[in-house]
Amino acid sequence: MTKRLRTLLAGLALLLAALPAAWAQRVPLRILETTDVHMHLLGWDYYQDKAVEDYGLERTATLIAAARAQVKNSLLFDNGDMLQGNPLGDTVAHAAPVSGAVHPALRVMNLLGYDAANVGNHEFNYGLPFLRRSLAGAAFPVVNANLVVDDGRGKADAAKNAFTPYVILTRRFVDEAGATQTLKVGVIGFAPPQVMQWDRQHLQGRLLARDIPATAREWVPRMKAEGADIVVVIAHSGFERGETPPLAENTVARLAEVPGVTAILFGHSHGEFPGPFFAQHAKVDLAQGTINGVPATMPGFWGSHLGVIDLVLEREGGAWKVASSHAELRPVFDRAARKSLAAPDPRIAELVRPEHEATLAWVRSAVASTSAPIHSYFAQVADDPSVQVVSNAQLAWGRKELAGTPWAALPLLSAAAPFKTGGRGGAGYYTDIPAGPIAVRNVADLYIYPNTAKVVKLSGAQVREWLEFAAGAFNRIDPAGPPEQNLVNPAFPSYNFDTLDGVSYGIDVTQPARYERGGKLVAPSAHRIVDLRWNGQPVDDAAFFAVVTNNYRASGGGNFPGLDGSQIVVDSHDENRELLLHYLQASGRIDPAADGNWRILPVPGVKLRFVSGSGGIAQLARYPQIALVRDQGDGTALFELRP
Repeated sequence: MTKRLRTLLAGLALLLAALPAAWAQRVPLRILETTDVHMHLLGWDYYQDKAVEDYGLERTATLIAAARAQVKNSLLFDNGDMLQGNPLGDTVAHAAPVSGAVHPALRVMNLLGYDAANVGNHEFNYGLPFLRRSLAGAAFPVVNANLVVDDGRGKADAAKNAFTPYVILTRRFVDEAGATQTLKVGVIGFAPPQVMQWDRQHLQGRLLARDIPATAREWVPRMKAEGADIVVVIAHSGFERGETPPLAENTVARLAEVPGVTAILFGHSHGEFPGPFFAQHAKVDLAQGTINGVPATMPGFWGSHLGVIDLVLEREGGAWKVASSHAELRPVFDRAARKSLAAPDPRIAELVRPEHEATLAWVRSAVASTSAPIHSYFAQVADDPSVQVVSNAQLAWGRKELAGTPWAALPLLSAAAPFKTGGRGGAGYYTDIPAGPIAVRNVADLYIYPNTAKVVKLSGAQVREWLEFAAGAFNRIDPAGPPEQNLVNPAFPSYNFDTLDGVSYGIDVTQPARYERGGKLVAPSAHRIVDLRWNGQPVDDAAFFAVVTNNYRASGGGNFPGLDGSQIVVDSHDENRELLLHYLQASGRIDPAADGNWRILPVPGVKLRFVSGSGGIAQLARYPQIALVRDQGDGTALFELRP
């Protein structure tokens, strides 16, 4: 054997001996995410009172079990908005308040073995005491870093955290060679700062909010200094485009730029990442599921998807680095084939049976009757009975509340918006109440949020600007453009399309939108609201009005101009849904009809078209101004608004 051959063989032997050691430094890790479940623990539509297959944590649980079975190492996290969102959540919060019992959502999460969870904005809808009682039942840590205690000085930066800001989980994982490796996994959570507006009545004087990316830049280095090998950011925040101001609601793009972040689990906006909607967002690799190179998931809402991030961690220079990553979503339902992809986990239905049965008994109880169907298929393009009945209830309540007050003589208006109009809720997400009995579930269908009623005092000029902002719900129509144009702006949430009863007006969609969604005045010379009148006379900008609305809007929710909480003159704790219930009970029987106080002005030569649920086809006989263009075969239909 030559000397050269002996040298080569010796080198090969050393290389072979080193390979197991190299393999031992590679750890595959799967990270699983749920988000925005909104108490859809079961695949049950409480508004339609029927089982469904396209959502429900009981189905996501089956995907979780399958995803875990495929790998040796996994972690499961939830991103908040778990405790509120349907009648089951309301039943637990109001009809059967949590005392010593564990909240049913926490019972399910404990069963599924979550490693940690974040706090979403809707967690605060029932107040801080309820939230803290509920979270006490968690068998896992719940984190949030950007909400702090208001110590009376109004300074968020130096205040005490309201929740545990982060945790470092010590976990034993199996590496590629079969050996055990101990890693420290840092987990930090964030909620949108706007929760301070949206739940002002619960949080003012108690909490303050910090900017999400700024807080991350402060805490992530601390986590690394305390030994975190990787850092998982759970952000109840959406994926923005372009620059964002301080205290922005959606900040994931900026979070992906924070050094030290290993993975981002996000939500809040009910989108699906990785998914085609985000193809034009900056620094996105949809094939790998990364934002600025950071693997990320946003798995829809209501348990519709499971987020899956697969990492391969490699030890290099004494530290663990991400050697490779891939992120994907796994749905519980095939929308194209219209079939289920995940059977329910039967343990969950059994676990929440008492609360589910109590909810069914409650939502099935009758409160009134209606002489005609009440639906929301056309609520975005025409004055609508489903919104009108809410306004009628609010006006009746407002007259009683203002009686004997200094504001009793003011003209009384009501602000209401359609909540269920498809959009991110899907093709079937519409109110559709047939003629006949009105049950509690129908009331919850008409008003889906646990808002509380407020009255604000505004000038005529402020009323006009309120409507101008709401008119951003429409695309600008070009009179000289194509003969067929889309009327409704799908990026504008229908819950921000407020209509004001008590005044009459038209909407000129040939004008540009006066405001952008963030509340910034972008077209000062534009005026979509025309012929604004009260009692038949043009509205005087200097006159004052009392407007019944909800806590979300009165406190600045939606970024409407001139609304920031300072205009509230009646600060009630009565729920809008409760006053609607009482109105219907007092009425006994209603004949639903809109009063036609607003309309979209026709555009000569242009057909104004919009998409709605195909269920609207059956309602066309009552809407001579709306015509069917075609049924699109996917649960939606194309309609046309005619002069």
